[in-house]
Amino acid sequence: MNTSPSRWRAEAAAMLSLGWPIILTNLAQIAIGTTDTVMMGWLGPTDLAAGTLGANLYFGWFVMGIGLVLGTSPMLAQTLGARRHAVRECRRIVRQGLWLAGLYSLPVWVVLWHTETILGFLGQDPALTVTAGAYGRAVMWGLLPALGMIALRSFIAAQERPRAAMVVTVLAVGLNAGVNWLLMFGHWGLPAMGVVGAGVASSLSNAFMFIALLGFILADRRFRRFHLLGRLWRSDWPKFKELLRVGGPMGLAMGFEVSGFNAAAFLMGVIDAPSLAAHAIALQVASVTFMVPMGLAQAATVRVGLAAGAGNADGVRKAGWTALVLSSGFMVLMAVVLIVWPQAIVSAFLDLERPDTAVVLSHALVFLAVAALFQVVDGAQVVGAGALRGLKDTRVPMIFAGLGYWGLGIPIGALLAFGAGMGGLGIWIGLAIGLAVVAALVTLRWSLRRRLDLLKPYCP
Repeated sequence: MNTSPSRWRAEAAAMLSLGWPIILTNLAQIAIGTTDTVMMGWLGPTDLAAGTLGANLYFGWFVMGIGLVLGTSPMLAQTLGARRHAVRECRRIVRQGLWLAGLYSLPVWVVLWHTETILGFLGQDPALTVTAGAYGRAVMWGLLPALGMIALRSFIAAQERPRAAMVVTVLAVGLNAGVNWLLMFGHWGLPAMGVVGAGVASSLSNAFMFIALLGFILADRRFRRFHLLGRLWRSDWPKFKELLRVGGPMGLAMGFEVSGFNAAAFLMGVIDAPSLAAHAIALQVASVTFMVPMGLAQAATVRVGLAAGAGNADGVRKAGWTALVLSSGFMVLMAVVLIVWPQAIVSAFLDLERPDTAVVLSHALVFLAVAALFQVVDGAQVVGAGALRGLKDTRVPMIFAGLGYWGLGIPIGALLAFGAGMGGLGIWIGLAIGLAVVAALVTLRWSLRRRLDLLKPYCP
């Protein structure tokens, strides 16, 4: 086993080389949501609260779909690591990823069409649910192209060429902001659609990203040899079942996490609209910082998968621990930023001259203080899970996620918020506890991977 510093530096360089375009892609993608949140805030706290409700319901289903389709990532990485029939196998994996994106989107569209009814059933303010429902019907059409984009991103990332996705996503940020400006506020003679305009802009931006990245792949000399759209109509049930076996638990794990945060938003809505608006701001900020460890987690999945496919146990070890160290270091820095400059951050989302924003500001500052404390564990849990995914180990991390978020985080948060009278602060403390538990469990499982025979199928 080679443990020389030069080998660790080489792995760190390879991880960052693969990871930084993925990180920027993630940041650009979250910038679309951030732009929507900021511009909905310009409409006023009530519109921001309504848009947050609709976006949270959509985002929960979207993230679960991401987990499902991301099952293509370790499958592609291990196939390319082994280098056996790579062209044919990769085409089959991507094709079934696109199939899964389509089959998943159909029932979710039905659910999102009834956003207003669902939010009303959850006890949300009727004054907010009408607008949230209209937003849901506008944003839902972007789900299928967004998930198709995930399959294409996995394909190019597994070959350690993720930059095209970064360029496409950055362009989509500008497109989304421009269409928001036109449709939300009614510029250039267009009707002022308010929050609904943001949903339309997001759907158009997702469609653009999928079409643009697909066009690049079909035109690129290195990628077009895979003929990704060849016999797209043809089923491949063995690969589809494997994708479900790997991606299904990933989708549920990510669904547990995002639904936990969605439940937190719904609990905030029960408290009052200012708490909900402040939660939206704090969560958006935390989501931006989270994109860096998430990108490192995706890079770790590829690097671990490539090493596992090649039967390189030492490469598996170095890839996982390198990603964990890089992520933890970055999140410590972000925690410091949130502690030192919270008001400057919140002011980007609110017009502080308006009298109705003072309460939102005070709540958001408190929530950001708690978010700063769980930055490190948040990064550790996503990178640990990403490294395990490189070994196709997804079922047990799914159980960890369910336990951390729904077994502990949300119940404790609700108890503190309503039982102990802590309000929104109690909900955020509960979220922090859930994140800490998941982080500890996935890191421990990664540490014990050899004892648990997780390497046995690849590195006997």
